[in-house]
Amino acid sequence: MINSKRLIETFKELVALDSPSLDERLVCEYIKKYLADLKIEAEEDNAGAEIGGTTGNLYAFIDGDINAEPILFSAHMDTVEPAKGKKAVVHGDGTITSDGTTVLGSDDLAGVSSILEALKTIKENNIPHRPLELVFSICEESHCGGVSFFNFDRLKSKDAYVFDMDGKVGTAASSAPAIYSYTAEFIGKAAHAGFAAKDGVHAIKAAAKAVTLIPCGDVEKGITANVGIIEGGKATNIVPPYCKITGEIRGFDESKAEKRMQEVISICTAAAEEIGGTAKVEYEKMISAFNTTDDTSVVKRFKRICNELSLEGITYPTFGGSDNNVYCQHGLEGIVVATAMNNCHATNEFTTVDEMTNASELAYSLMTSED
Repeated sequence: MINSKRLIETFKELVALDSPSLDERLVCEYIKKYLADLKIEAEEDNAGAEIGGTTGNLYAFIDGDINAEPILFSAHMDTVEPAKGKKAVVHGDGTITSDGTTVLGSDDLAGVSSILEALKTIKENNIPHRPLELVFSICEESHCGGVSFFNFDRLKSKDAYVFDMDGKVGTAASSAPAIYSYTAEFIGKAAHAGFAAKDGVHAIKAAAKAVTLIPCGDVEKGITANVGIIEGGKATNIVPPYCKITGEIRGFDESKAEKRMQEVISICTAAAEEIGGTAKVEYEKMISAFNTTDDTSVVKRFKRICNELSLEGITYPTFGGSDNNVYCQHGLEGIVVATAMNNCHATNEFTTVDEMTNASELAYSLMTSED
């Protein structure tokens, strides 16, 4: 029942709106008007004011005709950079790309469009549906910085479908890791590199040694680590007194991830002390891990409906984070549903008309399910 042509027009209109993290106002206004035209009232919270953005998270509750528990549908409004001046180009084979100068924004505007088209199909055809909750979040790309400020006390749902996953429609992530972010600052001593080098303490050398010793990549089963940024120094003729590295650790087992974090602290401290300097390491758990098992209603419903739609109905773990990490810390059982996005966070990102239609049909079927 999904109108594919209308779905793609909605997607194109959303893509054309600038939507970097912390500046999702245009997308928010578009969604509010879209929902208002369907007689659905959406409320914007104050998350934007809390984190320095232009808009808040958008929430709506829709009474249902089916006597069933409400379920939550969620997608995020922001896109990664380059996010300004985007344009969706529909090719003859049904592939949709950007013009190559920006990301497409199917992460996560494909998810937004799929949910909106499913709602419109239900409303215009007077299709019975269960009670529904909607959350369109801000700043998801910055470690779920927007939904973290959402008032979860207002939610009535226990099951959540977060439309925000790459890959083939009919697959979903049922577990994801905690993510720890850290910075290590190495403090040395400046000196002239030509005639007083012996008086200096070389902070970059301390950082470099630490980087060579910090395990990176797949450090053990279920744990990944990375040093992603290194910066320091003032000029070629100055012994650098300061250097900073920034990295992350992801882990399904938070105790193992925490242990790896302590290992990073020890390595950085020792590397700095070896040259007569100091190191200051600060870290934060950005999001917590989640694991939604196969015996939950949210997974059972997903797999049953995928089977009815001739989709795979497969769940698997992912090393990516999403708003679902936050939902699951507030008593919901959720999975992250694939929504036809591919090569996310790159200018060669793409989706397809057929897969976006499948994603919207999946949303429609979940919304009208009786179990």
